[in-house]
Amino acid sequence: MKRLFWLSVGAGAGVYATHRVKKKVERVVEAWSPEGVAARAVTAGQTTGQRLKLFATDVRTEMRAREQELREAVQMDQAPPEPPDGPRPRRVLKARYTIIDDDKDGH
Repeated sequence: MKRLFWLSVGAGAGVYATHRVKKKVERVVEAWSPEGVAARAVTAGQTTGQRLKLFATDVRTEMRAREQELREAVQMDQAPPEPPDGPRPRRVLKARYTIIDDDKDGH
């Protein structure tokens, strides 16, 4: 009786495992069929297009922010407004870098 029980358990497990493997193989075959590959390509193309649009939007936003920063920096270098009665003041430039004398370091 024990042998018959374990034989049926083994046969049942074999049928179940064969069924699962068959389903898995069918999914893989479907995915790699020409229709499956085409469907994945279309889906990937759509998501890539959406990601590129989001990237372009981010670039434009950051570009505008950086341009505003640069415009503010340039306005700091401009001469002060001309007084209504008096000579025009000189243009004031602020240094953005330091010139290092190469002779001092031995180069």
